[in-house]
Amino acid sequence: MNGSNVIDTGPRGWGHEIAQHLIQHAAHSAPPPLAERLEEEWLADLAARRGQVSRLLFGLGCCWATNLIAREHRALNVSAATAATGSTTMTTQVQPSLTFLPRRTTVLVAIVGLHVAIIYAFATGLAHRLIEPLQGPMIADVVRETRTLPTPPPPPTVDLYRPPIDLGPEPLIDTGVDRGPDPIHTDVPPIVETLPPQRPVPPPVKRVSGGPGKGFPATDDYYPAASIRLGEQGSSAIQVCVDSSGKLTSEPQVMKSSGSSRLDEGALRLAKAGSGHYRATTENGTPVSSCFGYLITFTLK
Repeated sequence: MNGSNVIDTGPRGWGHEIAQHLIQHAAHSAPPPLAERLEEEWLADLAARRGQVSRLLFGLGCCWATNLIAREHRALNVSAATAATGSTTMTTQVQPSLTFLPRRTTVLVAIVGLHVAIIYAFATGLAHRLIEPLQGPMIADVVRETRTLPTPPPPPTVDLYRPPIDLGPEPLIDTGVDRGPDPIHTDVPPIVETLPPQRPVPPPVKRVSGGPGKGFPATDDYYPAASIRLGEQGSSAIQVCVDSSGKLTSEPQVMKSSGSSRLDEGALRLAKAGSGHYRATTENGTPVSSCFGYLITFTLK
């Protein structure tokens, strides 16, 4: 049975393909009587293995086994030929073959193994794990370059003072034009501004404020009885507005309370009862309508 007809039930990959190629190469390098049987057995063993690396190592082992088998087979052939025709002549003819094939196969296996190891290291991340501890963590150190600027030279001193230039007296230039006689200065009378006549200022008004007049009711008549019993006393400031005849023109208002609402109410009643008995305010002796205030005091006797 040919090894190419073996059915592999396991998953295929890059390791399986390389191992199968190595096995076929190793089997073809073996002696012809053993090549077909070795290929069939090794491919069967390859199909039974699991893992890409395991299959790859198995292929490399087959190459190494082929070298051993070839050496032993050539050694047996050399011994038989030496016995028949003489050891000196056969040894000279077979020696190049013994050294050329094993060396070539060894170099091939070493190159393939090196490539497989590199591919495996990059595929599994082994190279990164080996390099990282050697390198250590990368630390970026920023070095700031300090530049020292040269000190500028001091500015030059400039003397800005210049002595004045004496040009001498200003020359008189005769233009030949007759300017005529000098103007005659005459005295001009000053302009007097006339102001409009001022209006006469009216004389000040003599104002006399009004208040209670003749016939004004008595304060005791409007003293609240409750305040008398409680002994309340005080003064209420009342404001009234009267006309020129002394009569009220509006309701009286409390300007300042006495502190008792009863006394304030009695003062308002008294102010209302006095309508017509107020003395009107006069301006220059003439009665006028006006508003004024006065005090109403309640005192116990």
